[in-house]
Amino acid sequence: MTETLAANPTRLVAAALIGFLVLLVLIIAFKVQAMIAILIGAIVIGIAAGMPLADIVTTVNDGIGSTLKGIALLVGLGSMFGAILEISGGAQTIAVTLVKRFGDRKAAWALGITGLVIAMPVFFDSGLIILIPLAFALAKRTKRSSLFYVIPLLAGLAVGHAFIPPTPGPVLVATMLGVDLGWVIMVGVVCGIFAMIAAGPIWGSICGNKYNIPVPKHIAEQEDIDESKLPSFAYVVGIILIPLVLIILNSVSSVIPALEPIRPVLAFVGEPFVALLIATIAAMLLLGIKRGYSKEELEKVMTKSLEPTGMILLVTACGGVLRYILQNSGLGDVIGAAVASAALPIVIVAFIVAVLVRISVGSSTVAMTMAAGIVSAMPEVAGLSPLHLACITAAVAGGAQSAHT
Repeated sequence: MTETLAANPTRLVAAALIGFLVLLVLIIAFKVQAMIAILIGAIVIGIAAGMPLADIVTTVNDGIGSTLKGIALLVGLGSMFGAILEISGGAQTIAVTLVKRFGDRKAAWALGITGLVIAMPVFFDSGLIILIPLAFALAKRTKRSSLFYVIPLLAGLAVGHAFIPPTPGPVLVATMLGVDLGWVIMVGVVCGIFAMIAAGPIWGSICGNKYNIPVPKHIAEQEDIDESKLPSFAYVVGIILIPLVLIILNSVSSVIPALEPIRPVLAFVGEPFVALLIATIAAMLLLGIKRGYSKEELEKVMTKSLEPTGMILLVTACGGVLRYILQNSGLGDVIGAAVASAALPIVIVAFIVAVLVRISVGSSTVAMTMAAGIVSAMPEVAGLSPLHLACITAAVAGGAQSAHT
């Protein structure tokens, strides 16, 4: 089937254009839910490209199954892990401790780092709600524009959410590209630090000096955080680092001779879902039960945290369908050939595609999903090194997070 369709590149390109146009019209003009729009767009591409209907059905099932098996557990465990960190006051612990260490003069850096760390296990919106009062409190105390502190916090949250697993964005892109999460974490941390510095303290200082934005009155009247009720800084940071360290150790164990004897153990505990499960259990014990939460209370909190994961998983699954449709119809070969003829690195192409989709549909999750689907369908991607694939993951995640409508 693929060979026959690949011989008609004009038809394949037309099919892709029609499918993506249908997808965009459904989302932008008719406000159709992204999952349905992506699924319809993928099916339209398959029909227009001449795929047999039976093959389209098989491709849809394969795309959903192959995508969800690599991300479902991670998204679920990550949501529960973040919920425990949220109710325990772990986010405030990191923020307050770092602000004290950095001092008021460099508090913007502390907030940027806090956002970067907290966004890994906690959803962006939740992290913002938890930490924004602290940013405003600093602005009130120092009598400076709130932009000095709000922008670094937002930058840290956005960067951590975009670049560093176990947050869902980079996990879903890495899954679709088939890259080890250890490499994604290492590349994400490096890229994230530089991105946070540029978009956070530096840009916040420029904006703060130019625009004096006062603290909202209803925020200014809020009471300060009661530090006596916060968990230990060492506990919180240690628990957050558990999955990152275990996953990275598993990734580098093959190139470090000293780790050879325990490589089977590292391979097990460094499996992403096992590492995240260990971190979640540690959070339940040290930040939940040890701090007075009953088993029933924890169960309710963790169950509640799973509610927003359904949309993430379904949109991601449909992104997997799009990837398999592009690949099985032969469009991946056409896209790959076009990229090769343009002499552009795949990393740049991945970033541009993610930016364009984000501008068009306004959703970072949809942009990551579609861009990853398009890039992963290119045959050239299969032969790339883990480091190269991790860089592509960062490019997709960064492009999808950076552009706004």
